[in-house]
Amino acid sequence: MGGFLGELGKKLAERWLSLLVLPGALYLAVFIVARTLGHRHALDVHRLTGRVTAWAKAPSAVTTGGQLVLLAAALAGAAGVGLAAQGLGSAAERLALAADWRTWPRPLRLLAQRRVERRRARWDAEHARYHRLYAEAEQALKQTGTRLDPADRHAAYQAWTRIGLERPDRPTWSGDRVNAAATRLRRDLNLDLPTVWPNLWLHLPETARTEVTAARAALARATTLAGWAVLYAPLVWWWWPASGTPPQ
Repeated sequence: MGGFLGELGKKLAERWLSLLVLPGALYLAVFIVARTLGHRHALDVHRLTGRVTAWAKAPSAVTTGGQLVLLAAALAGAAGVGLAAQGLGSAAERLALAADWRTWPRPLRLLAQRRVERRRARWDAEHARYHRLYAEAEQALKQTGTRLDPADRHAAYQAWTRIGLERPDRPTWSGDRVNAAATRLRRDLNLDLPTVWPNLWLHLPETARTEVTAARAALARATTLAGWAVLYAPLVWWWWPASGTPPQ
């Protein structure tokens, strides 16, 4: 039991270090560089090394106690920044998928409802246009035996499915894309996916479970990167390299 707990603690420490501390330490380093150099001396390495050397010679940094305090503060700050990025990533995922938009605060809920209505109007128009062109092509083939040019019909189909595979129910494309699977199962098989999913997950083959887990992890990484982007954006105010592009 002790070996299991020790191994579990090691794994948790590794994940804590890789997911929170290291990205957070990089952010703190960029923050310090941004505040130290600014736009005017954005790439002045000598200025940066001079400042770091001066800080290293400070009385609080040369004693063992001071170094321990600085290390603890750096680790805590890095972990805090990492948690902030993950929190922002969770908020970005909630906004992107918008599964619970009907429970959002009233201003956001009204904006989401208006967007759903606009997406539905566009979807209905493109859906009707495609089926009208399809019916015209089918009628021409039956009456005259000629095949109409399918270019317009294909373009209408692309415009229709680009909005959503099913009639929009969420304010975002990503949310409707995910919701389309549950919508089709409910409509075609009378199957409520959220209800059967826990039992279905237990009976999925290992390969399918691995793919689903990998897809979920990829989504989490993408939304966490969005959180980091939000944190890095203010640094551009002080230091243009934080944007990744040179000034125009």
